Amino acid sequence: MAFVTLHNVTYQYPLTQSPALQEINLKINEGEFLAVVGPNGAGKSTLCYALAGFVPHFFKGELTGEITVDGKKSSEATLDEWVMNVGLAFQNPFNQISGAKFTVFEELAFGLENIGIPREEMKVRVEEAMALTGIRELADRSPYSLSGGQQQRVALTSILVMKPKLLVLDEPTSQMDPIGTREVFSVVRKMAEEGMTVVMVEHKVEWIANFADRVMALKDGRMVLEGKPNEVLTSDMLAENGFGISRYTSTAREAKKRGLWKKENLPVTLDEAVEGFAK
Repeated sequence: MAFVTLHNVTYQYPLTQSPALQEINLKINEGEFLAVVGPNGAGKSTLCYALAGFVPHFFKGELTGEITVDGKKSSEATLDEWVMNVGLAFQNPFNQISGAKFTVFEELAFGLENIGIPREEMKVRVEEAMALTGIRELADRSPYSLSGGQQQRVALTSILVMKPKLLVLDEPTSQMDPIGTREVFSVVRKMAEEGMTVVMVEHKVEWIANFADRVMALKDGRMVLEGKPNEVLTSDMLAENGFGISRYTSTAREAKKRGLWKKENLPVTLDEAVEGFAK
């Protein structure tokens, strides 16, 4: 049985003319790292909100179909109950900072305080989470004094410290440099290998190809492709419909037209491109 199931999920925001999500059917296994790609307005953030219970419990609107996580239906749970098992890191980390705490350490402990975790356990969990995401040196800094990339790390850590069963990430590396991006993808990969189920919306397809187990492509609120990273990310359909694709895929596709790319599969990453052109 799948750990996460979306069955015929359709959702429309209040006062809008068309659904943001349309007939989404998806199954995600426990410990799987699923990446979600799509052009602007495809419904990616809405999918994150639906998985995290904010749709429809917070944003209201009309939701049909069913979302199930670990055997529990979102329609039968309150938002307070749902967020105990599902953690969401927002696209803009500034929106996730509580404003109630003076330091990063206190900010990370805030969620644990709210659910009554004992003080000593709280300290251990915060220290472990900071070590995992590499932000120990930020512990005594004000969350508002940090760069955008540092705030994104704090937002991710504030979710990891809660130890959710399902981790939902909406473009968690949008403000990070390549080094920070690699570290975050490595952390997320490690959490998946330890059994946490991960859904990540991301535009950086080369990193997705290296770290994700599976990719889902959204367009106009509908799932249009789903499968292994290299199958989905090199699809002609993505290139023709406004999806972001790897520069290496584009180059190899042109080379193939001219008889200069001999491999059957197109590359997504630099290493794949180098190997293919070397032949």
